[in-house]
Amino acid sequence: MSTNNNQNNQTINFTKMHGLGNDYIYIYAQPNSIPNLTDFIIRASDRHFGVGSDGVIFITPSEVADFTMHMYNADGTQAEMCGNGIRCVGKYVYDKGYTNKQTITVETLAGIKTLELTVDNNLVSSARVNMGNPILEPNLIPVVAQTTPVLNLPIQILDRTFNFTCVSMGNPHCVAVINQPVKEFELEKYGPVTETDVHFPRKVNAEFVNVINRNNVDMRVWERGAGETWACGTGACAVAVACILNNLVERNVNIHLLGGDLNIFWDQATNNVYMTGPATTVFEGQLKRS
Repeated sequence: MSTNNNQNNQTINFTKMHGLGNDYIYIYAQPNSIPNLTDFIIRASDRHFGVGSDGVIFITPSEVADFTMHMYNADGTQAEMCGNGIRCVGKYVYDKGYTNKQTITVETLAGIKTLELTVDNNLVSSARVNMGNPILEPNLIPVVAQTTPVLNLPIQILDRTFNFTCVSMGNPHCVAVINQPVKEFELEKYGPVTETDVHFPRKVNAEFVNVINRNNVDMRVWERGAGETWACGTGACAVAVACILNNLVERNVNIHLLGGDLNIFWDQATNNVYMTGPATTVFEGQLKRS
């Protein structure tokens, strides 16, 4: 099917979608077809003057998978992967008839991911994503540390010291248990400083969590290039892995985010992490190309 979804050369069709409030603008087109791409993404993502989103995701055919997902943060920077975003990619391509398969593969900068789509009344309601193996080697995350895995690395952030466990799910994460209700945590104070700390050469997504019991964890997330978001799929996977490594939870755990819940299962036999959660379409429209 053609990737040209324009009404004319000046506009491009988009669909606003979200996974647990982690919202993106979805466009079936090559990113390089958009003039001044970074400006376009920043303008479209602005919540006062644009559509409003955590970023823009372009979808194209792939030579090595069913589709390719090109993800950009709200500040125009490209990111490797988004767990909430990829579920919506699955919903987008199925609901719009680009595929009739309920198991699809999606190429990302973090590798090829397999999605199992749940279809109700001919529309996708949720998806289970094989997020692959967690990356624990510090030079691959990357994080400046001397041990593998990086467990409870003490880092001074402003007036507090946090013990971070570091994981990559194709993008870098650091997870700190804060032992307080996450809604009371000053994320806007500590999040941006953590993101740019010298321990993280490619910046980092920072998750601050409160373990409720061995099957439930509350979390908030500060994402690279986006700030606080209502949910982060790769972050939820990283939280589950970090808590399992520290023997705080079981291998099947529910992660409670501001936007809702994700189920994460880290399969000991395969080392794969599986994420299950909803995908929702909000509205559709047209954007000026420039």
